[in-house]
Amino acid sequence: MISAILLAAGASNRMGRPKLLLKWGRCTIIEKSVDTLLASKIDELIVVLGYQAQAILRSLGSRMLKAVINHQYRMGMSTSIRRGLGEVNSKSEAILIALADKPFIETDLIDHLIEIYRQNPHGIVLPSYRGTRGHPVILNSSRYQEEMGKLMGDVGCRSILKRHPEDILEVEVDSEGVITDINSWGEYITSGILKDRFQDNDAK
Repeated sequence: MISAILLAAGASNRMGRPKLLLKWGRCTIIEKSVDTLLASKIDELIVVLGYQAQAILRSLGSRMLKAVINHQYRMGMSTSIRRGLGEVNSKSEAILIALADKPFIETDLIDHLIEIYRQNPHGIVLPSYRGTRGHPVILNSSRYQEEMGKLMGDVGCRSILKRHPEDILEVEVDSEGVITDINSWGEYITSGILKDRFQDNDAK
């Protein structure tokens, strides 16, 4: 069993507005990230909310997921990971950590990482694009859940990766989306989504 924790609690400080509610094609960034995970081979999805939690929750409608609120989200990403861990099914054998502001990631890529994780003895599997590590990251529950529960600050699982380099399997992928987030309005515009939408409107 693989449990996914989608980190969606951030305050969008650089964006200056709730970035997860921005349009992404016919949906929003948060809907795209959630739907990608729900269509994958994960067994449960836990979405950790914080900033604009109620608005994001409304946008997700009746999707089959477990939404929880991290009231300490301003203290860093680690607080959201710990909050999500508290909701993970006790039978879960692995935890997939995903970031909600990476909407370029597709279901096929997630399934590819899951299959590799299941076929290899490595405790940690993560994607790499042209030598740069990205997300999502899959970690063995029995080996690392205790360490994940002690994470501090705003660096996610980086400290665990540094302590266990021999346990990491980097999977080279042909998708820049694993290292591409949307943190600013400029990044949102250059993503091409707004450009495509404006072109569609002009053609009508």
